[in-house]
Amino acid sequence: MTDMPSVSVHPTAEVEAGAEVGAGTRIWHLTHVRSTARIGADCTLGRNVFVDAGVTIGDRVKVQNNVSVYHGVTLEDEVFVGPSAVFTNDLNPRAQNPDWKVTPTVVRTGASIGANATIVCGTEIGEFALVAAGAVVTRDVQPYQLVAGNPARHLGWVNRNGEVVARGDEQVPADVLEGR
Repeated sequence: MTDMPSVSVHPTAEVEAGAEVGAGTRIWHLTHVRSTARIGADCTLGRNVFVDAGVTIGDRVKVQNNVSVYHGVTLEDEVFVGPSAVFTNDLNPRAQNPDWKVTPTVVRTGASIGANATIVCGTEIGEFALVAAGAVVTRDVQPYQLVAGNPARHLGWVNRNGEVVARGDEQVPADVLEGR
């Protein structure tokens, strides 16, 4: 940890030896980053965030308070994860399972996950997608798709700025989604 002078780590946070943390990243109160985790540049990890061993977090990612990013989860660049969002990594959880294996989850570049959303492992959240607060994602979310509810259902489409540009199944030209 002493080799990261441009990284800001609150005194109550723990960054284990072997974790990689990019320049300009801020790690706040009571956050725990495990060894072999890789966190990119200019990220913000809020209060009480847990980043498990083997997790990869891209550049300019913001993880709000009370989020656990478990082994098998990848957050690409510029992802936003709202407060108390939940990631899982086990499709058949049991306290004792000698055959346990991680089921990966990927959140693609620019996607946003709302507060208290649950992301069931084995799913992919597409680029610039928006998962509404409280949603339970049980299947893949397409790029620029807006989903909400339990289970999460298609509500419409958003652009790169997260603005709703269409409701329902209406098709939207790519240049509108990309903000051109």
